[in-house]
Amino acid sequence: MERKTSYNPDSKESLNDRRVFGGNSDGMINFTKMKYQWALNLWDTMEANTWFPREVQMTGDAKDYKFLTEPEKRMYDLVLSQLIFMDSLQTNNLMDNINPYITAPEINACLARQSYEEANHSKSYAVMVESISDNTDQIYDMWKNDTKLREKNNYIAAVYKNLSGEITDQGIVLALFANQILEGLYFYAGFAAMYALGKSGKMLGSSQMIRFIQRDEVTHLLLFQNMINSVRKERPELFTAELEEIVRGMFRKAVELESAWGSYITQGQILGFTDGIIKQYIQYLADKRLDAVGYKPEYGVKHPIPWVDGYASFNDQRTNFFEGNVVNYSKGSIDFDDF
Repeated sequence: MERKTSYNPDSKESLNDRRVFGGNSDGMINFTKMKYQWALNLWDTMEANTWFPREVQMTGDAKDYKFLTEPEKRMYDLVLSQLIFMDSLQTNNLMDNINPYITAPEINACLARQSYEEANHSKSYAVMVESISDNTDQIYDMWKNDTKLREKNNYIAAVYKNLSGEITDQGIVLALFANQILEGLYFYAGFAAMYALGKSGKMLGSSQMIRFIQRDEVTHLLLFQNMINSVRKERPELFTAELEEIVRGMFRKAVELESAWGSYITQGQILGFTDGIIKQYIQYLADKRLDAVGYKPEYGVKHPIPWVDGYASFNDQRTNFFEGNVVNYSKGSIDFDDF
């Protein structure tokens, strides 16, 4: 499959003929005529959710960090380093490996917006690192020195490298699933760890920053889940039993990797977390992601730490519950029923 043509004035493709990939669009982004209404809904939500890292007050974190226990400091640093890697990878991956093969202009627009948001997350991590560290390279270079972190990063990078080889229809579908897994699983042990610090009254600015980041990641997850479900309708022949087994294998590996990572960063020394709780939480998330794209759950487990969702949610919140600051919630919530 070749990359899409950005300038294609000879295209005769009608709106009904438009496809997520494999189409023949003229390349124009016309927000008045869209096939995929969910893409417009997502665009409007992403636009309304615009935020800037410097909006988050980090003064208290600079003081709190000095009084964290050594296990808490270690966890905080490892989480930051891992998040930095994933958003750096995704900023480029979206533009280099995904968007060039997506032929629906409204989805191209959403992917471009997502790429900006991933870069904005990288900026937010810089704000966090600068607020707590006199030597920022210690955290930015941690992935080079920590074996477990390097192993996780190597695996995720290898998945994307393999999917960016010869481009086939099945390869694109698997790439969509890989991105769903990235956005829906690989961030979440780290997010929960940050909320655990906030729950104990520490690093409140960092917890608030993660709330903004996770809200963005939810829209990114919805973007890929809607792409998968749209392709399922357009190309049902691609969704074979063989594909499902490959996808389930990808999820099982992701659960294994993220559970091990969560155990590694907490080491049984963070209040409210055990290895079993972390694993069940990631399994629960995997079941939710599978259900969202038409597959039966793999694990059948309950949510072991529902308080995490309360910390992450912007819905029904009218103030910054960490610090009591008023927040503009015209850009503050997501209604999953819209998608």
